[in-house]
Amino acid sequence: MFSHIMVGVSDFKRAMAFYQPVLDALGVQFRFLEEDRPWAGWQSSPQARPLFLIGRPHNLAPHHPGNGQMVAFLAASRQQVDDVHALALAHGGTCEGPPGLRPEYHAHYYGTYFRDPDGNKLCVACHGEG
Repeated sequence: MFSHIMVGVSDFKRAMAFYQPVLDALGVQFRFLEEDRPWAGWQSSPQARPLFLIGRPHNLAPHHPGNGQMVAFLAASRQQVDDVHALALAHGGTCEGPPGLRPEYHAHYYGTYFRDPDGNKLCVACHGEG
């Protein structure tokens, strides 16, 4: 369905310090880094797409997080949701909803919500029973 998802950032080094450990913990494969542009990308596995990208907005205007926009990453377990949430907060993220069941979505939905240091809203969710 998706080719890529791009998230704008204002401080690229700070963003890398946040996203690298968070995506490593989710097992998302790092693909490239171009500091002079600046942008970086991670890829799905085993397929090369979709890509998740961070970088300075293409038009060079300041980054502004959107209202109602969110990127949600799939976790393999509830423990991984908990671990990634803690890691995100330890690397400059802010909590938007602690890990837990959210039966309003479905009986086994276990997720967490947080913002990166630029204010972009992210989610990590597990849809299994454990």
